[in-house]
Amino acid sequence: MIDEGQAPGAEGESAEETSKEQQPKKKGSFWKELPILLGVAILVAIVVRTWVVQTYYIPSGSMENTLLINDRVLVNKLVYDFSEPERGEIIVFTAPESWRSVMEEDEFIKRVIATGGDHVVADEEGNISVNGEPLEEESYLYTNPVTGEQDKSSQDAFDVIVPEGRLWVMGDHRSASGDSRERFVRTGGDIEASTISVDAVIGKAFVLFWPVDDFTWFKIPETFDDVPAPS
Repeated sequence: MIDEGQAPGAEGESAEETSKEQQPKKKGSFWKELPILLGVAILVAIVVRTWVVQTYYIPSGSMENTLLINDRVLVNKLVYDFSEPERGEIIVFTAPESWRSVMEEDEFIKRVIATGGDHVVADEEGNISVNGEPLEEESYLYTNPVTGEQDKSSQDAFDVIVPEGRLWVMGDHRSASGDSRERFVRTGGDIEASTISVDAVIGKAFVLFWPVDDFTWFKIPETFDDVPAPS
């Protein structure tokens, strides 16, 4: 019970002291908290870039017209911790030194055509089949914007079985791509030198986000749906 005229609080406590206790504590200064917030933001960005998603720009025309020079894509770097690269996917990988014209330019972007155990054949007309199933590649192969002429699936005939744990990769601009077909011809048919290790894959390109007008989600072309498992 509070006597009339007595301020709330403990016995002998003045109204001024009680009022001070009831006042909320001052919040930390924004400027003191800002370095912490920036540090956390930088740490999160580093973690995301290192292990989850990274931006890549396209330095060459080897994936035209799907990807043009200076396009920007997002690459999922986590997906292959839980799965294997699939036929038709666009991947970024660390290229073998023998593939590079400049040693510092070690990250390539290509399309997976075949995976370990697959039988890949290019006939004399330049048509490619995987495990006996012809690929219909017109939807993504390079088309000359002036002449309207489209690249062949391959400029050279070959017949290979991809070793387990390796990938046969090719650029969509087949006549201007340093890829598995080009290395196969250059090395005289060395299948190991013509394929890349699954362990060299950095991640899967899943969206073209720049330029904004060309924004595209990448999907596996339907032609790969009909490719059977290797026998």
